[in-house]
Amino acid sequence: MRILNHLCARGIDPDFQASSKEEVLKKLAEEAVKLAEGVDAGLVYDILNEREELGSTGIGQGIAIPHGKIPGLQKLCILVARCKDGVPFDASDSMPVYIIVLLLAPDDATTTYLKILARVSRVLKMEGVVERIRNAADAMEIKQIIGEAENHL
Repeated sequence: MRILNHLCARGIDPDFQASSKEEVLKKLAEEAVKLAEGVDAGLVYDILNEREELGSTGIGQGIAIPHGKIPGLQKLCILVARCKDGVPFDASDSMPVYIIVLLLAPDDATTTYLKILARVSRVLKMEGVVERIRNAADAMEIKQIIGEAENHL
């Protein structure tokens, strides 16, 4: 199961701007509905927010991986947002988040969901990947960096 199978260039925003975790989640929910037909942005936001109440998905090292299982979603959906200036996200290391990978899965895709979530985490924690994404020229380069990192798993 590869990240790139569920990520298209339209799902990458190299110039994402937000000033708070709440704004990040709202904007990502709005973007997700553009790629995932028939899903309500309010529902996506509520599910992401409920997940954050359990504990921040800011995993440290400038990375956040908000995620949730969405009723009515037909297929796995991954979005990547790069915040050049960073955004406070209650991350485990209390540092700003620069790379946000949103993962949404159908309600009945538990195994796939957990596997891809672990894969995203492993790719982003690989040495140099976050820094390369932070310095990438555009969405296509970000996608290329993720693909190259996946090839080394």
